Amino acid sequence: MAKRSLRSVKQAEDRSAEDADQDQQDVAAPEPQTEEAVQLQTGTYWLTRIVLLRSICFIYFVAFAVAYNQNRALIGQRGLTPCREYLRSVKQYVGGKIGGAALAYTPSVLWSMQWEDMDANLDNIALAGLALSGFVLLSGRSNMVIMAALWTLYHSIVRWESQLLETGFLGIFLCPLWNLEQIPRRTPPSLISIWTFRWLIVRIMLGAGLIKIRGDRCWRDLTCMDYHYETQPVPNPISYYLHHSPRWFHCFETLSNHFIELIVPFFTFMGRRMCMINGALQILFQVVLIISGNLSFLNWLTIVPSLACFDDSALEFLFWSSGTARRTVLKIQNEDAAGQNPPATARMLIRRVVNVSLGILIAYLSVPVLINLLSSRQVMNTSFDPLRIVNTYGAFGSITKERTEVVFQGTLSADPSGEEVVWEEYEFLCKPGSVSRRPCLISPYHYRLDWLMWFAAFQTYEQNEWIIQIAGRLLANDSTVLSLMGHNPFEDREKPRWIRGEHFRYKFTKPGSTSAVNGNWWVRKRIGPYFPAVNLEGLRRYFQSRNWPQPDNY
Repeated sequence: MAKRSLRSVKQAEDRSAEDADQDQQDVAAPEPQTEEAVQLQTGTYWLTRIVLLRSICFIYFVAFAVAYNQNRALIGQRGLTPCREYLRSVKQYVGGKIGGAALAYTPSVLWSMQWEDMDANLDNIALAGLALSGFVLLSGRSNMVIMAALWTLYHSIVRWESQLLETGFLGIFLCPLWNLEQIPRRTPPSLISIWTFRWLIVRIMLGAGLIKIRGDRCWRDLTCMDYHYETQPVPNPISYYLHHSPRWFHCFETLSNHFIELIVPFFTFMGRRMCMINGALQILFQVVLIISGNLSFLNWLTIVPSLACFDDSALEFLFWSSGTARRTVLKIQNEDAAGQNPPATARMLIRRVVNVSLGILIAYLSVPVLINLLSSRQVMNTSFDPLRIVNTYGAFGSITKERTEVVFQGTLSADPSGEEVVWEEYEFLCKPGSVSRRPCLISPYHYRLDWLMWFAAFQTYEQNEWIIQIAGRLLANDSTVLSLMGHNPFEDREKPRWIRGEHFRYKFTKPGSTSAVNGNWWVRKRIGPYFPAVNLEGLRRYFQSRNWPQPDNY
């Protein structure tokens, strides 16, 4: 009996030991994680490339839409400043030939097109840009050929938007040459290319910050934001309420602006975590600016290079809903960790040479830009090369302290100086006019003429002769120019006999004031005439002296 009891105890102990070993194995060998639960590694930029390309092409899509809707009226055959005449003047300036000198002065595919049908040329370029940018925006797929075509097309019709041209140029080198795969295995995103975008956001913000500190004194005494919302080019409804914020809040805004533009850009060079903090703060800053005013697609565009501060690990949350791209990147990272890299090919070697060449080119072209940044005579929004590849940037170095507007008025009266003359006002699409009209909300879209009128209001019509061009075209009820206006008081009526420009000072109404209660957003006070009353007969000699077609001949 004793032996049998000892044997039973021994068997029980063995079973307990086996159970304990099994429990330890269960703890030591957890269930394998699914692909969805595995986080991507840091330091790769496959998803970053997709986000960058889609963002660039979103801006391109908006820009080409603006061009398609407005270029005919602005620079077309019957536009305010026809590009055909500009090209002719360039051709004459370089010796009367369309050659290398003309292309260097004005790089544009318009040189190779029929100038007699310039409207169709402008429309076709814009439509091609819309189609290509729309494809990349929807698919997230692109190659160097598509991105180079977008850059060339936009360069041909809008040469003054340097930031979009530089961003678009950098986007060319994110892509493989021909491959349209969303994640081309043999063409990983170049770290050099990623750093060119980071260098761009550093220059944009430092340029903007330094021009402010060196410019208007109000940036130093923290009073600029007392005026900015009211006097910016095209305010929106939120601008009205921000303008009436407490004084301490405006001081905080100005200090925050200096911190974001002068300190935060240096985070880019302090490692991955600080670089991402820079990207996040820059994006947040641009979102605030988007909310507070209609600054075209400028702030949306400035977000783009900030995205290069994030790698695949930081951006993978954007790809959870459609995980194909994320799973592909995870597979590539696992293959790289296992040493299963694709064999080097001649194309891959050429691509590396191209990437290094890009870095050298950007570094070389950045020299005058850096000299400008360090100069006490800093200039903003300037290019030092004809292709506008690397540029200087800056915004609101000087803040206007009051808002002035030019208001076009017309009358059917034969005598513009008569006591009973009735002047009726034209309205633009977005800029302030009628004091009761609510400020518009259009960002990222852009009304170019409204923007130009903001500059013209604190200059003279002699400095902006196209103002008189508008007056003549309004006298003729010209449909091309009227397409850029929001309201024509003489629609379906006879043409006005006289047009004049009046100069007004505008201010936001105070919340709760009688004017605000009556539904007015603005109060205005007449400064005086901007240009005197003119009629068709009086403008004929003026138009002829400038070699413009007569207003009623359009």
